[in-house]
Amino acid sequence: MTTDKNRRRILQASAGLMMPGIFGTIARAAAAAEQEDRILVVFELSGGNDGLNTVVPYADDRYYKLRPTIGIRPNKVRKIDDHFGFNPGMAGFERLWKDGQLAIVHGCGYDNPSFSHFTSMAYWHTAAPNSGDDYGWVGRLADTMSPKPVPNYLLNIDTTQSLAVRSRIHTPVVFDEPDRFVRSAFYQERALLDDVKIEAEDNPSRRFLEQVAVSARESSFAVRDAWSKYKTTVDYGIIPLGLTKVASCISAGLPTRLYYVGYRNNAFDTHVQQSDLHQRLLTYTSDAIYGFLRDMERIGQADRVSMLIFSEFGRRVPENTSLGTDHGTANVMFFAGKQVRGGHFGTPSDLGGLDPGDNLVHTTDFRRVYATAIDGWLGLGASEKVLKGRFEPFPVFG
Repeated sequence: MTTDKNRRRILQASAGLMMPGIFGTIARAAAAAEQEDRILVVFELSGGNDGLNTVVPYADDRYYKLRPTIGIRPNKVRKIDDHFGFNPGMAGFERLWKDGQLAIVHGCGYDNPSFSHFTSMAYWHTAAPNSGDDYGWVGRLADTMSPKPVPNYLLNIDTTQSLAVRSRIHTPVVFDEPDRFVRSAFYQERALLDDVKIEAEDNPSRRFLEQVAVSARESSFAVRDAWSKYKTTVDYGIIPLGLTKVASCISAGLPTRLYYVGYRNNAFDTHVQQSDLHQRLLTYTSDAIYGFLRDMERIGQADRVSMLIFSEFGRRVPENTSLGTDHGTANVMFFAGKQVRGGHFGTPSDLGGLDPGDNLVHTTDFRRVYATAIDGWLGLGASEKVLKGRFEPFPVFG
């Protein structure tokens, strides 16, 4: 960062007193420089995380009437106020909450919700519920932030590319094992691909193929080099969930501004015997995220990085006969990071006002949370363009 928090406060105070004079100009320039350098990490809890057993409304008796067996008792939750508490496995999130670095956004969803993993995730990935889009919202965000392609600008930790990062302009870097990250090719082609240069000035098609080959080679080298040099003493818990790979790229100074990472194989689809599995998944999640953010402090990047955490839907409110929960609707989302203004945002869904299917009625369009990341954190003022509609951000940042 070019400025620390104290200098920023001084500049902002000066701007308030002397606008539109020189101090106001300096303040705006300093703020713009910071925003141009910020990083967003999007973390996906695939499968439909049970928000009610994540942020537990332990003071609401209706919760226990609807979940007599799997409802987490008040003496076991990690209480954060007189109404809500975290799942017992979420020690990492409890620490972030106490440090004021975690924001909970309640009641997130959309109209006419789908109960299909594939369909609902497509709506969340494209920020286009009940319609869809050719490009993902993170991909469109990258196109807005940088209208010209920048190598390694958009990075997806996974075995396959997420729809969320599909971009018209940028080619997302997608990898799972950084030490083995090379462009796939037959053995006989390897030497040729490794020696490709951009030379075809008069042949646009060939030049494009040469650019792809060179970009793939350079990106894979940059990722492998970053991973080989990355060492940390920070504890990420039992499973780092790809976040050490993100940390290595940030530590190495890659120009990546947008990272997308998360669970595989619908891990949070807890239809049967939910309690132990769900708590274990939340332990992995909260420990890894807490460790990642502490690692950002260790390498001096904490002021630059914030995380957005989401799942494609919540779970049905009543427990099922298999002591699990079925696909539901509204859910909680989170922001985490040093620059986050911790607390509750949005209105919790009413357990006394369920829809005819015994599901929570959403109170927050999830695109408001995306708009908060775009305008509040990245400071673009372009959420309406990216999301193709006007959504009011929450005051989570600054």
